[in-house]
Amino acid sequence: MATHAIKVPDLGEGIAEVELVAWRVQPGDTVAEDQVLADVMTDKATVEIPSPVAGKVLALGGEVGRQMAVGAELIRIDVVDHGGAEAIRDTPAPAPAPAPAPAPAPAERALPSAGKPLASPAVRHRAAVLGIDLQQVPGSGAEGRILHEDLDAWLVRRPGPQAPSAARPAERNDEEAVPVTGVRRRIAQRMQDAMRRIPHFTYVEEVDVTELELLRARINERWGAERAHLTLLPLLVRAVVLAVPRFPQVNARFDDEKGVLTRHGAVHLGIATQTPAGLMVPVLRHAEARDLWSSATEIARLADAARAGRATRDELSGSTITLTSLGALGGIASTPIINSPEVAIIGVNRIVLRPVMQGGAVVARRMMNLSSSFDHRVVDGQLAAEFIQAVRASLECPALLFVE
Repeated sequence: MATHAIKVPDLGEGIAEVELVAWRVQPGDTVAEDQVLADVMTDKATVEIPSPVAGKVLALGGEVGRQMAVGAELIRIDVVDHGGAEAIRDTPAPAPAPAPAPAPAPAERALPSAGKPLASPAVRHRAAVLGIDLQQVPGSGAEGRILHEDLDAWLVRRPGPQAPSAARPAERNDEEAVPVTGVRRRIAQRMQDAMRRIPHFTYVEEVDVTELELLRARINERWGAERAHLTLLPLLVRAVVLAVPRFPQVNARFDDEKGVLTRHGAVHLGIATQTPAGLMVPVLRHAEARDLWSSATEIARLADAARAGRATRDELSGSTITLTSLGALGGIASTPIINSPEVAIIGVNRIVLRPVMQGGAVVARRMMNLSSSFDHRVVDGQLAAEFIQAVRASLECPALLFVE
């Protein structure tokens, strides 16, 4: 037998440490080559670490939630040494494979095995928040892996709490300490760092989107059966793409340690997306080269991948400017936090029908606010206002969206 010490691999992109978010094995378990040993979290995504050898687990390198440096010992495994010699070998884990895509639901869902249920960290976190015992949830993924849709199905089937018979509600004194780990910890760290390092200022402007919404309805009526259904988002993307060439200072990334602002010709647009694990920002690459339907299809694909925990590191990095929207929950105004090292983020508030003076008469118009934040170190107030006014002009006269 030989003992192999498997180390945290170099995941590239200058990553120096990762957070251990889940163990897939325990001491004494027998593992096969390429079997997933652990899930680790970089500042972009969850990565599965496979085993380069087969054998028995001797020891784990730390508790869930621990920050581990690249090169630190992740796990120690007893393996069969075909040469017959005893040895301790330091083996970096192989390059991690992307998380497997969910398999189609089978006719009969498999219950988890008697051991630890198979589920991604995002699914485990959501189950913990909802108070769901994963041992009771049938998994529809490969090898009984529990998916988000399995949690949804379980919530539908599970009987709700019985109403108390007493007229007076009972007092509650329960508390719950929830560790901030995984994606939630990364989000907290990035938001704190952005607010600490970047002097934000927010500019709010109202936009009349009445004509834009009429155009969108007509486009969907004409092309909806043949092409992707258009939401407002692809039209907003188009407006940003048309405004950026006149204001290259906002489509940029600022390295404040080196004092270098890099302006980008390409518009790699971050689309802030709420997921069960927290806020993620998948990237719509080369938005400047896409038509409305290409943008709509890719935005939908990226959002689905992020919510299912399948988004890759490349899909979650490299944005040059970000668009964030809470849709119908968007409120009247907001103060979005810049996605560092970018220098601008465009916040979209909800559309409301309200009275507006037009041509000396009060008319009903669909109005929406843009609440956008900028890095005041490199973007002046006038430039930010002019940029948002350019976006507004295209949205209020949607014919301009189709004129370069």
